[in-house]
Amino acid sequence: MALKNFLFTSESVTEGHPDKVCDQISDAILDVFLTKDPTSRVAAETTATTGMVLVSGEISSSCYVDIPSVVRETIKRIGYKGDEGGGFDYKTCAVLTSIDEQSTDIAGGVNKALETRNDVSSTSKTETVNIGAGDQGIMFGYACDETKEFMPLPISLAHRLAYRLAEVRKEKLVNYLRPDGKTQVTVEYENGEPKRIDTIVISTQHDPEINGETDNQKIQAIIKEDMMKYVVDEVFKDEKIKPDSTTKYYINPSGRFVIGGPQGDAGLTGRKIIVDTYGGYARHGGGAFSGKDPTKVDRSAAYAARWVAKNIVAAGLAKQCEIELAYAIGLAEPVSVLVDTFGTGKIDDEELAKIVKTHFDLRPAAIIKQFELRELPSKFNGKFYQKLAAYGHMGRCDFYVPWEEVQMADKLKEAAKQFATV
Repeated sequence: MALKNFLFTSESVTEGHPDKVCDQISDAILDVFLTKDPTSRVAAETTATTGMVLVSGEISSSCYVDIPSVVRETIKRIGYKGDEGGGFDYKTCAVLTSIDEQSTDIAGGVNKALETRNDVSSTSKTETVNIGAGDQGIMFGYACDETKEFMPLPISLAHRLAYRLAEVRKEKLVNYLRPDGKTQVTVEYENGEPKRIDTIVISTQHDPEINGETDNQKIQAIIKEDMMKYVVDEVFKDEKIKPDSTTKYYINPSGRFVIGGPQGDAGLTGRKIIVDTYGGYARHGGGAFSGKDPTKVDRSAAYAARWVAKNIVAAGLAKQCEIELAYAIGLAEPVSVLVDTFGTGKIDDEELAKIVKTHFDLRPAAIIKQFELRELPSKFNGKFYQKLAAYGHMGRCDFYVPWEEVQMADKLKEAAKQFATV
C-alpha cells in the first residue's frame, strides 16, 4: 500500500456469529477426523439457520465420526443453549447431513503428484512426499510491522475487541449478553503509518430486558456504558495508539439486537474469509479454510504464504510483504511465486522471490510436514482447527500456531547479503 493519508476499516465477529458458528462446526468435524485418522480427506461445509444445521461435503476416512454429536457439542460450547441462545438451541435444532466420499478423480491427483505419477510404488509409501495440490488456485500471505504479531492494526484491534466481548459474556461480567456479536475498527494513517483510532463499532446480541429495563433507548445506554468499560477500555489499556477525544463510538447503532445468531441470520462456512485473514488490508485468493484438510492448498498454502511473509518482515527485509502462491490441481510444485513489498523492501522483490524459492519448500506435502498439519488436532486434545475458526487464522498469539513462527528470519537476512547490504 502506497505511503499516503487514508482511513482503513476492518471487522471481526464473535464465535456466536452465524457464519462463525458454521466455520467452527466444519473445523470441529475436521479435528475429530484427523485425530482418529490423520490421513482423512475432509471437505465439510456447514449452513445454519432457524432451528436447523446442514453439514454437506465430501469425506474419505478409515474412521467413523458421529457428526450430529460433534455439531451439537460445538453449538453448546459456543453458547446457544436454553435462554442464552435466544431461540437457537443445541438440543432442539435439527442436524442434517449429506456426505459423500472424495471424488476418486480428485484423489488420484492428490495421492500422487503429476511429477511422480509414473512412480509405481504404493501410494501409502509415497504419499507423504509426492502428494499433489488438492485444487488449482491462488493463495496470498501478508505481514507488516504495525503490530507485535506482524498484522495490520485495524484487524488486530477488531479481533481483540471481539475476543474480549466474548470473554465478558463467558465470565458473566454483565448478565445480559448473548453469543452473537460484531466489532469494527477504523484506523487513520498518515504517510502509510497508523496514527489514531478514528471509529470503533460494537454490536452485541442481548436479552430483551436488561437490569429491569425494556425501553430500547435506556437499554442502548446501558450497553454502551458497559461495552466502554469492559471491552474498549480493557483492550486499549496496553495499546500504544489509543482512542482520543475525537474518536467516534457506535455501540449497537441499530438499537435492539435480541434475535441473532442462526435464529436471526443464516450462516455459511467460509463467508467471513476476510475476517479469517487480514481484514481486507491484503488480498486473498478466495479459497475458504474451515472444514478442509491440509491437502487442500487453499488452506495449507495460505498458511505457508503467511509464514514466508512474516519471516521476511521479521528479518527486517521489508516493512510489509505480500506473497502470492499459485498451484495447479495434481501438481506438487507451485506454478508461480510472487513477492511484493510495496516499495518497502531492502532488496528487489525479484531477488526476494529467488531467496524464497531457495529456502522454502512450498510443495503441499512439505507444508503439511513443516507445520504438522495432520497431527495438530491430536496434540491439542482434538481441538485445534476449531480454535482457529474464530478470531482469525493469522497473527494468533493466544496458542501455538506453527505458521506464526519466525525461525527462518536469520537465514533470510543472511541470504539477502549477497544482493545488498542489509
